[in-house]
Amino acid sequence: MSPNSLALSLVLLGCAIVARAADRPNVVIIVADDLGYGELGSYGGTEIPTPHLDRLAAEGVRFTDAYVTAPYCAPSRAGLLTGRYPTRFGFEFNPVGASNADPAIGLPVGQRTLADHLRASGYVTGLVGKWHLGGTARFHPQRRGFDEFFGFLHEGHYYVPPHWDGHTTWLRRRALPDGSQGRWTAPDGRIVWTTHMGNFEPDYDADNPVVRGSQPVNETANLTDAFSREAEQFIARHQSQPFFLYLACSAVHSPLQGADEYMRKFAHIADIHRRIFAAMLAQLDDGIGRVLHRLSSEGIERQTLVVFLSDNGGATRELTSSNRPLRGEKGQFLEGGIRVPMIVRWPDRLPAGRTETRMASSLDLLPTVLAAAGAALPRDLDGVDLIPYLIGELDGPIRDRHYWQMGGRAALREGDWKIHRPAADRAWELYDLASDPEESRDLAVARPEQLARLVTSFQQLDAEMAEPAWGGPARPTP
Repeated sequence: MSPNSLALSLVLLGCAIVARAADRPNVVIIVADDLGYGELGSYGGTEIPTPHLDRLAAEGVRFTDAYVTAPYCAPSRAGLLTGRYPTRFGFEFNPVGASNADPAIGLPVGQRTLADHLRASGYVTGLVGKWHLGGTARFHPQRRGFDEFFGFLHEGHYYVPPHWDGHTTWLRRRALPDGSQGRWTAPDGRIVWTTHMGNFEPDYDADNPVVRGSQPVNETANLTDAFSREAEQFIARHQSQPFFLYLACSAVHSPLQGADEYMRKFAHIADIHRRIFAAMLAQLDDGIGRVLHRLSSEGIERQTLVVFLSDNGGATRELTSSNRPLRGEKGQFLEGGIRVPMIVRWPDRLPAGRTETRMASSLDLLPTVLAAAGAALPRDLDGVDLIPYLIGELDGPIRDRHYWQMGGRAALREGDWKIHRPAADRAWELYDLASDPEESRDLAVARPEQLARLVTSFQQLDAEMAEPAWGGPARPTP
């Protein structure tokens, strides 16, 4: 082969490689923490403007019946990143406080993450934000498929360093300064104590620094802004190659800390509790808006698959986060604890402004992303590829059923019917979600045959699951 022919062949090969890379979408998965179903404008919220997330919904597909795998942060994230029910591998409970540093607690190393799969297929991968899937070395995000990591490892973090300048901070306490119960506000209005939850604010920052990779950094910006900044920079660094960015926001998880700029914006909200939450949600929406704008400014918006969802339902008593019109909250298997806002946008493939009412799950995101990237799909998944359903290639239900279990609390949805067990020693409840999404009418006595059918279906699935690896009681005998 002549030198000119060789050069031409190399150019053509390079063009082919570039073309194949261009066909593979970038992927951005954004997870809000403890955001209720009813807060976004696109989900019926009216009090707190969320224009950037509402625009994302208008440009993509908005799911009305999307679920996560647990009503708490860690097992929900385990399901999202593996595409498997976390109970299949014993990740049933939510590590908090010092348990995050237990070397036995974390996403089992034998479970491959979405980042593992994508990196193996040629993607660059990054995590910005909250991990909460193991706080010791063997569970570190950079050992779980992520090339880059900026964030923290435990369940939460204060948004700014002590002494929280420029912010109003709401703290849970067991007693007020005078020993009484209720609410106390510091003379300068910067600190509010409340006893309504009956406990102390967790020691979020203990042994839990903000790190880049594994090295602590002195981050002075509000973490919501810092995570948006880091996400933008990741996109800018890697816009010439297929990338996966997992932006795991800590907002609107406690501690409640409202920045002055946003507190002024919501000065009309009389309840300081709700006002701080509104400030945090508006700041989160603005931060996500900056990330979406960076995709546009880099010219890669159309070929980027963006997903937004919450990791579980809103913690209403703790945060004021609304799950309207659903009943229940974070920590419960009622709809308010497990049904979440979920939006998927991919301009090159998906219709804009569509509302999808079929049941879907965070479990479906891993197979959806891997199929879009042209990567091999594992055989042991509990999720399905959403794209054929969303573009009309496949008809019928996306999912036939969804299962939940945590320490005897349990639920199963099959079609429009749902069974719910509030505790191991409580009877099953039965709801028809088609006519009663608020779960206000227990039909267990009126429809015993329907109840028996769903209990049998639950028991069949439950028999496939592993016992909890740590953190709680063994699963009750059916």
